[in-house]
Amino acid sequence: MKAIRAHLALGVALCTAPLMTQARADDAPPSWAYPVNPPDFKVQPDDGTQRHVPDSSAAFTVTQARDLFFALDWHPSDHPALPDIVCRGRRPDVMACGVCHRADGPGGPENAGIAGLPAQYIVQQMADFKSGARTTSVPQRIPPQLMIKTAKGITDAEIEQAAAYFSGLNPRVVIKVVETATVPKSRVGGWFLAALPGGETEPIAGRIIEFQKIWSALRCATRDLISSPTCRLAPSTRAGSSPIPAAMERARHARSAMGPH
Repeated sequence: MKAIRAHLALGVALCTAPLMTQARADDAPPSWAYPVNPPDFKVQPDDGTQRHVPDSSAAFTVTQARDLFFALDWHPSDHPALPDIVCRGRRPDVMACGVCHRADGPGGPENAGIAGLPAQYIVQQMADFKSGARTTSVPQRIPPQLMIKTAKGITDAEIEQAAAYFSGLNPRVVIKVVETATVPKSRVGGWFLAALPGGETEPIAGRIIEFQKIWSALRCATRDLISSPTCRLAPSTRAGSSPIPAAMERARHARSAMGPH
């Protein structure tokens, strides 16, 4: 009897395994929502040129833009002074919060906007990242890896400082939503989607494609969300339907930042 049960269990497992594998594949996060750098991706060297963005007198090099312990602040008059943990972090394991989430908290195509979120919510998310209660469904992406590493190294006092700063900011609209049937052909460059040169287009095919309005060939690394990214999605097909940014699709699959990531 035990042998019969064992054979039946094995048979059920073999029959259901393909279905479970297919279910996992169907529920996998879409690549257009979570861009992953291709294996042959190479970071271009810094030529030393000072980069500028509209409506700012600041200037930074690409090396500064790539520094995980230096948050670029293009518009310092638009927000209070940055706490050290937001501006510079703490080497070697706690990167500056403002590097990824930006100095005034709007986030970017690769992560979440956190400006104006309740301080206690931010504190709780950091605790969940630290404990492992919150993770990511796309572990090969560097942004959530950095978020988890930072959460494990940051102190409670530093979390409180960052939470107080970001919760006190006024959130602003930084994404322009456009309904369209076609989009520029794109590539992944530095965890962002970038339009390919030449102006070729392709059907949007049910995707939500987010491009930076001003794209630096070196990285989209200005990290200036005053120059709004544009989110392109298929035209609404039913009355009352509303466009949604790519962040909402990302949120359905992974809890890998302070909000939709």
